[in-house]
Amino acid sequence: MPDAVTHSRAGSLRRSMTPPEARLWTYIKGRAVAGLKFRRQHPVGHYILDFYCAEVKLAVEIDGSGHQHPNQARHDDYRDAWLKAQGIHVLRFPALRVRDDLEGILAVIRDEALSRSA
Repeated sequence: MPDAVTHSRAGSLRRSMTPPEARLWTYIKGRAVAGLKFRRQHPVGHYILDFYCAEVKLAVEIDGSGHQHPNQARHDDYRDAWLKAQGIHVLRFPALRVRDDLEGILAVIRDEALSRSA
């Protein structure tokens, strides 16, 4: 269960999404991917997921250049392991890929969501 600080921070992040997050959101909101509902900036535990589909326990993360830093990469690995222990599968995409291969990202999300709903 997210604490009050995490919940408040998630609301703030929803109001200030990065351009790649906002672009992807345009294409996955409103059950546009396989009829599944995605939430944006959704708190789970002490973490905030960029996008989350509770129906199939799928998180989608858009990583900016800061995620290439070794300390951030270690934190991401730890976070992903914790989420996996909760039964949540995480898909990570570099922010630049949202610009360059949006159709490919949407196909991966759709395929993963459908495989998890089967």
